[in-house]
Amino acid sequence: MPEDNLKAVIEALLFASDKPLTIEQIRKVLDNLDVGVVRRTVEELRADYVQSNKGMQIIEVAGGFRMVTAPGFAPFLKKLFKERHVERLSRPALETLAIIAYKQPITKQEIELLRNVSVDGLISNLLEKGLIRICGRKKAPGRPYVFGTTRQFLECFGLRSLEELPKMDGIPSLPSSTGQSEIDEMVVSQEEEMNEPQKTAQ
Repeated sequence: MPEDNLKAVIEALLFASDKPLTIEQIRKVLDNLDVGVVRRTVEELRADYVQSNKGMQIIEVAGGFRMVTAPGFAPFLKKLFKERHVERLSRPALETLAIIAYKQPITKQEIELLRNVSVDGLISNLLEKGLIRICGRKKAPGRPYVFGTTRQFLECFGLRSLEELPKMDGIPSLPSSTGQSEIDEMVVSQEEEMNEPQKTAQ
């Protein structure tokens, strides 16, 4: 396939997808084209958008690539969508989400120990929004669920991986933090969790 056509195809894929596309997903559509060729073409396409100062750009987020509007045009988009209702997370929900993001895998009881309030409703809300997931059970009485963040969490906050979370010293340590050895169900990766059935917290 000619280089220009390859760029055009990848551009169309990114435009049409409502989720970040991984290099592997793109190459499968392109009949298993070489990984190096696909990645190089994506990077060239990204550079083309930057150099031509287009209203769109291609970013790497949540382990894949997606097409988004360029930040410089945000004021115009706000005017266009000023009547659109934007659902925001409450401060308690954001605090709970931050604890899960930095302390995962973590149980509901451990979150409540840090926040000193019940988080049943907050956990349910974050699960419904797809920002967190149940990723195993702790080896403890009652075998409580442990929670972690999802790929959708990375997408919403524009992160390529959890390693890009800003350093934070304000969250206190747990008396006995939950480690992988204490979990009797393996925590699935951010890529695998997209195929996991949705579970409900107990």
